[in-house]
Amino acid sequence: MSNHQKRLSVPNSWPVERKTDTFTVKAQGPHGKEGVPLVILLRDVLGYVASKKEARYALEQDNILVNGDPNASEDRPIGMFDILTFTERDEHYRVFPDEGGRLALTPIDGDAADSKLAKIDDKTLVTGGQTQLNLHDGKNLVVEDASDYAAGDSIVVNNDDDEIVAHFPYEEGSLVTAVRGQHAGEIGEVTEIHVTPGSGSNSVAVETDDGAFETVEEYVVVIDENFTGDDE
Repeated sequence: MSNHQKRLSVPNSWPVERKTDTFTVKAQGPHGKEGVPLVILLRDVLGYVASKKEARYALEQDNILVNGDPNASEDRPIGMFDILTFTERDEHYRVFPDEGGRLALTPIDGDAADSKLAKIDDKTLVTGGQTQLNLHDGKNLVVEDASDYAAGDSIVVNNDDDEIVAHFPYEEGSLVTAVRGQHAGEIGEVTEIHVTPGSGSNSVAVETDDGAFETVEEYVVVIDENFTGDDE
């Protein structure tokens, strides 16, 4: 399998120029095809390295953390709501979709970098009668009592011990951001959830400061005011 990805065919969420070099790095791992290889953020977005080799060397110094983990490789996919920390620079960023739907780095403070927001895709029963929460980035968390959690909810997970430190239900009145579609990056309050009979996707109506929009349910993520990019 090739480790290269043609720039012209990368997902719209990738923050790369498509008409420069023919190839870029291929994402393999968390976040699926939507994940952006870490080297692209270090080289093309932040300009902290000039090559994949420099990125690998920088990561070997354990000064760059991904969700609190110093063991990331230069090819590790970075996706929605991941946390990047540069310990020597005392810089912290949250990956957040901008208004064009491309993943952007939002500066945050050190306390906010200790945990990560995640959307619950679904729940499954596992051995022992416990329930596993399956999250948007491919991570799974086993909880003893899952009665309070539902698909579409968001949780905040501590990076050190995977403890759930906050829970935001998906319901009317919730603050959400659209992460895909023509309204990607817009933030507003859910005013109505339209349930579609059969196998079709539900839709959601969202009121923003500048108006309103409607999109499919899968395109929105529940957040709170600390995740809007205005917390600095």
